[in-house]
Amino acid sequence: MTALFTNPLPIPVLGFCAYSGTGKTTLLKQLIPLLNQRGLRLAVIKHAHHNFDVDIPGKDSFEMRKAGARQVLVASHVRWALMTEDLVDDDPQLQHLLSQIDADKVDIVLVEGFKKLALPKIELHRAAHHKPLIHIHDDNIVAIACCDDTTVDDSLTRLDLNNIAQIADFVQHYQQAWLPTAVKLPIDFTETLQTAASDAQSGLTVSQGIAEVLAQITPLERIESLNLIDIDNRVLAHDIISSVNVPQQTNSAMDGYAFALNDLATSATLKVVGEVLAGHHYPDILRPGEAVRIMTGATVPQGADTIQARELVSEHDSIITILESEHVVKGQHVRLAGEDIAKGDVALAAGSRLSAAELGLLASLGFNQLPLFQRPVVAVFSTGDEVSQPGQALKPNCIYDSNRYTIISMAKKLGCQVIDLGIIEDNEQILTATLRSAAKQADVVISSGGVSVGNADYIKTALANVGNTQFWRINMRPGRPLAVGNIDRSLFFGLPGNPVAVMVAFLQFVQPAIRKLAGESHWQPQFIPAMAQHALRSKTGRTEFLRGIYTIGSDGKIHVSTTGAQGSGMLSSMVSANCLIVIDDDTASIPAGESVFIQPFADLL
Repeated sequence: MTALFTNPLPIPVLGFCAYSGTGKTTLLKQLIPLLNQRGLRLAVIKHAHHNFDVDIPGKDSFEMRKAGARQVLVASHVRWALMTEDLVDDDPQLQHLLSQIDADKVDIVLVEGFKKLALPKIELHRAAHHKPLIHIHDDNIVAIACCDDTTVDDSLTRLDLNNIAQIADFVQHYQQAWLPTAVKLPIDFTETLQTAASDAQSGLTVSQGIAEVLAQITPLERIESLNLIDIDNRVLAHDIISSVNVPQQTNSAMDGYAFALNDLATSATLKVVGEVLAGHHYPDILRPGEAVRIMTGATVPQGADTIQARELVSEHDSIITILESEHVVKGQHVRLAGEDIAKGDVALAAGSRLSAAELGLLASLGFNQLPLFQRPVVAVFSTGDEVSQPGQALKPNCIYDSNRYTIISMAKKLGCQVIDLGIIEDNEQILTATLRSAAKQADVVISSGGVSVGNADYIKTALANVGNTQFWRINMRPGRPLAVGNIDRSLFFGLPGNPVAVMVAFLQFVQPAIRKLAGESHWQPQFIPAMAQHALRSKTGRTEFLRGIYTIGSDGKIHVSTTGAQGSGMLSSMVSANCLIVIDDDTASIPAGESVFIQPFADLL
C-alpha cells in the first residue's frame, strides 16, 4: 500500500525501489557518473534503516554533535555538509528532505528507498531472489529494470538491469519530458457551464456561476477620449503605439565615468575630457584613452560603451584609474535606446486598466489624450422594511443600511458611474417599477437583500415581471442565495442581505462581470498560496470563503489565519481581514501547516 506524496520541487523526483539485496546502491554508483557525463546535475536521497553516522568519531564536528548540538555545519573550499539530529517516531518525511535540496543547482533528484511512497519509481528485480513484484500493487512504477528471467507485463517499460546505459537513457528522457503537476485553483475560470436545470435548482458551483455570468456579457463599445489628467482607473479602448524609443537615447544608469572597455586592455588610466549632465550631450566622439564624467540619465557619448560607478574610480588631475578593472563588463550600467519600449511597439494593449504606473508610462511617451471605454453605469439599491438610512433615526427593530455603501464603494473603485436608488420598500409593485426604471438607466442593476426564501422577499417575483432569472443559488458560504438575471440589456445581481455575504458575492461574481463589461482583458482575481497557521474546516460540496489575515513569516513564506468567528453579519471581520481564504468544494479541511489559496483584497476594499 502506498502513501501520498507531493513533489515540492520544480524539478522531477525519481525513485529506485527494490527488496534488500537487489543492488540499488550498486546500480546508482554506476548510473550517477554516466548521467553526469551526459550533463545531468544530480541530487540523491538515500533512506537508511538504522542509526547511521557519516561523521568520524574524534573529529571536532562529531564531538560537537555528540555534545548536544542539534545541527553542525562543516565547510571547506571544496564542500560543505550539514548534520542534523532529528529524532522522529516513523520514517523521515521525504517532502521535508526534498525541501533541503537546492533545486536551482540540480536537474533531477534520485531517491533510493521510500518504496511505500506514491512517487514515480523504477523497480529493480532479480528473479533469482524469489521476491514478489512491487509494481503489481504500486501504480507509480514507471519502469522495471530486471533480468531475463523476470516475466513482466508488456504495458510496463522493461529495462535490462545489467545495461546501465539503457537505464541512463530512460532517466535522461524522463527528466527531459517531465512537467510539473498543474496547479488546481479553488475556482476554475476556464469552466464552461453545462448544467441541467435540476442542478441549477440545487445550486451551481462557484465556477459554474461565474461562467454563467460571463456568458451574459458583451463588452461595451462606447468609446470616449479624455485628457490624461482626467483619467481615473479607466480601461483603454485601443492599442497605444509608441512614437519614440524609451529611453530615447542610450544613457547612463548611474553617476560615473563613460569610456570604451577596449581601452582598459592597453592602459590602466584614462584621460577625462569632459562632463555630461542629464539633458545634455558630449558633442565629440571619444578617442582611445579618453573618458567623460557622466551623470545618471545623461546621454552616453559616441565612442563609449561602458560606465564605471564613481565610487569605483580614482581621479587625479583629470586622469582616472579604474578600480577593480578585472570585474568591469562591457555595456555595464548603460541603458540602450529603446530597450524598454522600441519605437513602433505596442506600449500598452487595449483592455488595460489605467492606474498610476500605466498613466506614467503613457505620459512618458508624450500622450495627453487617450481613447477609453466609457464607464459602465451601475444602479444600486437596498431592499427591506427593516433597513434604515444612515443619518436618520434608527427605527425600532431595524438596522442601518450598510450594504449599499459597500457596493457603491467597490463599484466606484472599478471605475463605474453609480446611480444610488436608495432603499426600496418590500413591495412587489414598487420593486418591479424600480427594476424597470433602473434597467433603462444602467448596464448593471444591483440590489441587496430579498433573495432568500422568506415570505416577504419579493426580488425574484419582481424580476420575473420585467426580466428573467438565470440562477439564484450558489454552493458557497457565505452568499448561497444569489439571484442573477437580465432585464432587457441590463444584467441584474440580487445580492444577499448579510453584509459579509454581499461583499464576498460582489468580489466573486459582480467584479469579474464589471471588468469584462468595461472591456478589461485581465479580470481574473489573483490566487496566492499561503500556509495555514491553524486547521481550517469546510464542507465538501460548497466553496468556503473565510476572512483571513496574511503575513510574511520569519521564514519568508506567506502565512494566513482567520479573523476568528465567521458569521456572515460580522462586518468588522472584513475590516480586520486583508484577504479571503478560499477552500474548494472538494476539500473538507486544511490541516495546520498545509497550503491553502488566498485572494488578497488588493485595491478593491
